[in-house]
Amino acid sequence: MKQNLHPILSIRVYNDEKCFGPGIAELLEGVEARRSLRAAAQGMHMAYSKAWTTVRSCEAALGFQLLVYTTGGRNGGGASLTPRARALLDAYRAYCQALREQADRLFQAHFAPFLPEDTP
Repeated sequence: MKQNLHPILSIRVYNDEKCFGPGIAELLEGVEARRSLRAAAQGMHMAYSKAWTTVRSCEAALGFQLLVYTTGGRNGGGASLTPRARALLDAYRAYCQALREQADRLFQAHFAPFLPEDTP
């Protein structure tokens, strides 16, 4: 019986240590969608303190700010991505997509004998 084999890639970017990967990318996307680090963390079932520490660690490793915060008031506070964070997130997503496409081609080429045959 042939299995439904498939590759799964998880891309992390390092300098001396891990500084960007799928978790922080998801967190930043959540901030962009919800306009709040706290709401983004809740959406990921992550403690706000962990989200805050993750963002701070990533910023320190990268050497630039990822989020801009606004304090509360009549419309409440929130957070948004800096232009550089948006560019980094776009580059990361494009890079991951290109790698997945290439990985799928290589997987098909190398694992063809183990994959189900297409039926006409």
